[in-house]
Amino acid sequence: MSKKNLIKFVGVAAVIGMILAACAPATPAPERGEFSALSAFEGISVDAGSCDHGGIIRSVAATDELTVTFTLCQPDPAFLVKVAFTPFGIQPEEYIAFTGGGGEGSALLSAPVGTGPYLVTEWARGEQVVYTRFDNYWGEKASAQTAVLKFLTEPAARLQELQAGTADYVTSISPADLATVEGDANLQLVKQDNPNILYVGFTNTFAPFDDVRVRQAIAMGIDRQRIVDNFYPAGSEVASHFTPCSIPSGCEGDPWYDFDPEAARALLAEAGFPDGFETTLSYRAASRPYILEPGRVAVEVQTQLAENLGITAAINEMESGEFIDQSTSGLLDGIFLLGWGADYPHVTNFLDYHFNQNNPEFWGEDLSGAQEAIYGPLAEAAVISDAATAAPLYAEANNAIRELVPMVPIVHGAVYHAALAALDGAYYPPYGAPQLYKMNPGDADLVYIQNAEPISLLCADETDGESLTACQQVVETLLEYADDSGETVPELATSCEASEDGLTWTCHLRDGVKFHDGSDFDADDVVASFAFGLDASNPYHVGNTGSFDYPAFLFGLMNVPAE
Repeated sequence: MSKKNLIKFVGVAAVIGMILAACAPATPAPERGEFSALSAFEGISVDAGSCDHGGIIRSVAATDELTVTFTLCQPDPAFLVKVAFTPFGIQPEEYIAFTGGGGEGSALLSAPVGTGPYLVTEWARGEQVVYTRFDNYWGEKASAQTAVLKFLTEPAARLQELQAGTADYVTSISPADLATVEGDANLQLVKQDNPNILYVGFTNTFAPFDDVRVRQAIAMGIDRQRIVDNFYPAGSEVASHFTPCSIPSGCEGDPWYDFDPEAARALLAEAGFPDGFETTLSYRAASRPYILEPGRVAVEVQTQLAENLGITAAINEMESGEFIDQSTSGLLDGIFLLGWGADYPHVTNFLDYHFNQNNPEFWGEDLSGAQEAIYGPLAEAAVISDAATAAPLYAEANNAIRELVPMVPIVHGAVYHAALAALDGAYYPPYGAPQLYKMNPGDADLVYIQNAEPISLLCADETDGESLTACQQVVETLLEYADDSGETVPELATSCEASEDGLTWTCHLRDGVKFHDGSDFDADDVVASFAFGLDASNPYHVGNTGSFDYPAFLFGLMNVPAE
């Protein structure tokens, strides 16, 4: 059956899949080989028609079975590191169609079909995700036949599982427990060199945060060093800029405000709040590399706001998925604690994602036109490959961020994980998540415990690290990040070359790769995987939330319907 004919029954198939998923207590992977007869190459493409959409990619085309051509609207120095990012993982074109591209109950949200060393065999919600070794994997086979991804919110609870021998690896060790791990001969400490940032955010469509003086007062009224000293391990540092200085061009421009509560109170009084005001302080109960103990840090910020500024903030602990959706959509009235870990080694990952003109997290809408001072130089710098040439533009953007205070950068946290001493190959890369297939627990199953459950396994439409970690074991991208440097190296593509003007990228694909369903990997699958995330007119542009934040912010959506 051709791919065109397959579309005719996709609606019925998707409904059946949704019903089965809704009835099942745990989500199994699709039957192997279910789509293997549907993989005839056709040479599909997706095209914006022009560059009027304002995005970076104009078209993606399968020029032959093992070649994909990306045509850009402007040069993108970060193109390679972006396509190596997990949200651009490749799944079969037929499976995307069969599952309807996502939506409530869709198997695409819980049982991705990838080419990776592990395949999903079960997701017992609230308990664990179970992976089985994919024996037809094109590369190095997984050491463990079965890998289990579990989730516990509290660092102490994760460490107890490790000490009891019921886990092989646990993430994000509390600063208070570092000495315990180092002193236990049965355990090993694993350092992660991941650039990250914890920040205090607010959306300026809600009063009184629509007044820049209020935002500046909060920037001056938080003793950030006290937070670092009390809640972060050695190696952590107060943030001088939103982007860590280890990222090239990240710390151009003036450093952040010093702690000055007297000046902060004067600004609040000038804004009409001499006695402070009441608000809400929201956070999610998930330990992340940038905030290992979110509840304790939230109470500390609450205390400082009251003591230093007279601001009374009621603590609001939220479910992880709801918090991410509400905060990043600009829907939280009040103050919130959120952070970011580097997805790829380029300043655009920090600045362009958070401060571009289409991100509603801080601004909601451009109330004064002032934020152009931030995203204007960012847009100009984004097409410049020479770091020295782009540096003055990043200084301009960072200085505008400092003046307008869309958020308050708090800390770049040092991150430590732990594993059994007997676990061979335990590591954590600077970018992305550890690949479980590279770690060897001996004859036993591999048990990995992270801080929160994935929101979904459709990572084209997720931004949280817990989901991306789960997806990365299953789906693969054209390129991947080297474990030591973060530089891009071949994965599903053997190479990608740019034209002289930087407007065309041609990627040559690995031959003989099989998907978990038994079907053959080809260029159509690459185009379909990019299209359902990037093309707003695509019938499978459904996803989980439907916002496709990473495709939208990193490359820009194509063919967005007129309002």
